[in-house]
Order: sequence, then structure tokens, then C-alpha cells
Amino acid sequence: MEVKNATVFITGASRGLGLAFAREAVRRGARKVYAGMRNITGFDEPGILPIQIDVTDSASIAAAAKEAADTTLLINNAGIAALIEGPLAVDTETQSQQMFDTNYYGVVRVSQAFEGILTTKSQAAIINVLSDIVWLPRPYLTPYAASKAAAWSFTNQLRFHLKERNIHVLGLHVGFVDTDLTKGIDVPKASPDDVVRKTYDALAAGKSEVMADKGTAVLKSTLAAEVPGYIVPPDGV
Repeated sequence: MEVKNATVFITGASRGLGLAFAREAVRRGARKVYAGMRNITGFDEPGILPIQIDVTDSASIAAAAKEAADTTLLINNAGIAALIEGPLAVDTETQSQQMFDTNYYGVVRVSQAFEGILTTKSQAAIINVLSDIVWLPRPYLTPYAASKAAAWSFTNQLRFHLKERNIHVLGLHVGFVDTDLTKGIDVPKASPDDVVRKTYDALAAGKSEVMADKGTAVLKSTLAAEVPGYIVPPDGV
């Protein structure tokens, strides 16, 4: 599916990767680009229409879906992250609940709300923004990793479920991206613009998954190894 002439709805699009998705959609000739965000006050981007949405609030999601009923490409990008001491930290449960509410249940809620809309279109797609953290042991991101692993599993089930309804599902796997979400984490980071370009190119090519940076591609390649990357990460990852 090409972005040109598509009507695109992106969650978490006020900044960072979501805003990069919106801007690139405009550059590629999308018919309309909706930028979903919690607070639309002060948002002013040429060719991009802000829509209020909170992916943890079902009423907010329903209202956004009604307003953007012409959507043909849904991008589930909204996400949160936080650092903890490790998987057994006292706040692991609390942090996990918060991460799952946005990073997993948010994807489920928005996908449910837009499925009926996308089904009526001759060509439609969903892109779910995932993470290489599902394969990369980083104890300080345990709740985030668990929520993204759940989102990955949901994406795989969703892809199979929607195939017969002519809705293509693409999973975007990527490591750290240079946005506000990763500010303060001293690791190599991918450019948001590069990630978005690779993702839209993968969508146009009909792919089901895209590894948007080198480290993620290396990690994915280890999954069938005797010692996969989620047990011993490869050098340089």
C-alpha cells in the first residue's frame, strides 16, 4: 500500500516518531493526515490535522475514530517508557500497569475502534510501532519490554485475523530512536526520519515486518541460533 493518496491517522503524533510519520506522509502525497494527540492546543503543522485522542480512554478513541472515519492507514505509535532498577524493583508492578495501559491496551483499543472503518475501504493498512526490546535484555526497561512484547504478539494475531478482510498489518521493529522518549539514555539511536522512510517503503513493498535499524536486524537474525540474542546480545547491540 502506498502512502500517496492515503488518509493517515497516527497516534502519539505531537512530536518525535509520530510527528515524523505525519510529516513524511505529507511529503509522500497523502490525501489527508490526522495527528492524534492528547492535547491539540498550539499544534500547527502545514497539511496535518490535529485530533484529540487519549489511547487509555475509550470514549476519546471512539470520538477520534468518528471524526477520522475516512482513515485508510492507521499507525499505532503512541507509547510511554520509564526506567526502573530492574525486573524485581518495588515499582515493577505499578510501572508495568502504566506501560501496558498505553503500549499494549492502547494498541488494542485503537485497532478495535478503527477496524470497522478500515474494513469498508478498498485498500487499508495498520502499522504497529514495536521495539527490539522484545529480544534485547535491558533490565532497566523491564515493564516497557514486557508491554512491547505483548504488542508484538497482538500484532501477529491481528495480521492473521485481518488478512481475509484485506487490511494489511505491518510491524515496525526498531531500537532506540532519537526522540524525547529516549532523552537521557546514552546509547546509539536511529534517526526518526530514517525509520519512517524505511517503514513507509516496507508498507509499499507489502512487507509484514520491517527492521528499521541495523541493531534490530542483527537481533532478529539470532532468534533461531542456539544462543539467541535475548540470552546473549550480539556485540555492538
